[in-house]
Amino acid sequence: MAITDYLLQGPRVALRHVFREDYEELTALAHDSAEMLQRWLGAREQTEEAFHTYLERFEQPTHEGFVICLRSTGAIVGGVNINNIVRGTLQSGTLGYTAYASTAGHGYMTEGLRLLIEHAFGKLELHRLEANIQPDNVPSLNLAKRLGFQREGYSAAFQFINGAWRDHERWALTAEATTTA
Repeated sequence: MAITDYLLQGPRVALRHVFREDYEELTALAHDSAEMLQRWLGAREQTEEAFHTYLERFEQPTHEGFVICLRSTGAIVGGVNINNIVRGTLQSGTLGYTAYASTAGHGYMTEGLRLLIEHAFGKLELHRLEANIQPDNVPSLNLAKRLGFQREGYSAAFQFINGAWRDHERWALTAEATTTA
């Protein structure tokens, strides 16, 4: 991917929109990370048709899809979506993100999500981002804390994953919080 396709760049990673051409790389990353991600995300269909359906969401003004890439190689190291974007008096969206086993633990997601937050509160003109995280997903909770998200509550039986309704903690960040941090 040419550097001109990046929306924002950090020291090691860059943020760009997800493209149809990412299918094979993302499918391989998901396959290699299945054991790590299964607990949090459940089984997901990895067909080309399912990927195209996923991409079609981002044609709507209520969803934005991105990948986090290494600047040195362009390799994808993470994925992030802003879902359920509400405009008007809310200007908010729900953040969803995933790391991959081959690159987890290197700080790429922290750097990449900082870029995403800058993009969300800048160009997208959002005021608030929320992240819903399962209480025992310690790496994700720690990531939210590093990024300045604040725990706002607990949502029982929030999302159906792996055949059961899973509780989640609700974390949020506002544009003002990023300017005071």
